[in-house]
Amino acid sequence: MLASREVFDAAFVEFGLPTTLRTDNGTPFSGVYGVSALSVWWVKLGIQPERIERGKPTQNGRHERMHRTLKADAIGSGAIGRGIHSQQRVFDRFRHEYNSERPHEALGMRTPATFYQPSNRTYPRKLESPEYPADWLVHRVRRDGSIRLGDEDLFVSAALRGEPVGLEESSEGELRIHYGPLHLATVTAKGKLTRGTRRRSPTRPPHQPDDPQLEFVPTVHQGDQAAAE
Repeated sequence: MLASREVFDAAFVEFGLPTTLRTDNGTPFSGVYGVSALSVWWVKLGIQPERIERGKPTQNGRHERMHRTLKADAIGSGAIGRGIHSQQRVFDRFRHEYNSERPHEALGMRTPATFYQPSNRTYPRKLESPEYPADWLVHRVRRDGSIRLGDEDLFVSAALRGEPVGLEESSEGELRIHYGPLHLATVTAKGKLTRGTRRRSPTRPPHQPDDPQLEFVPTVHQGDQAAAE
């Protein structure tokens, strides 16, 4: 997680904070009940983690399509196995060509660089834990990653040690456990714990002209490739 956080940290400093980050469900983005140390950090930065459904990479099709082009270019260059400096030169050349020279059909044959604008959201002076509505129960996660619910210890996630989670009671008597915008799990009326689901949003097609700035490929520095995978 540390290596991934360093990469994201550098990107946030250079390009500003996004409002949402869409990822798959693997590490380091997700973990027990869909939360990880990385996603906890994002929430405290005011970033909404958004995950595609499991086994449906087409919901992040734009990103997957960029990776296919990048991998084909890197393999075709013959730089693989020649060291990170050689590979970095390939990535730098690809980034410039992809962003500033190669026309994209989804963008009306324009380049991503002509649309891209950095975020105006900068790092907050202090990381803030999420707050919850006044009618919710709030529990602070203990050192072992659990909360006390009635006379039961309920494990939530070790990544949430010391963090507040909000419990929303439904009309059916269920308790929905949240960490900020993330729905972690639901405790049913019978005491059964079920995994939470991501907040659904309209499925983005592989290319979406009305949101073209997300086609922009940020800088990848030496040594960052493995962490970014």
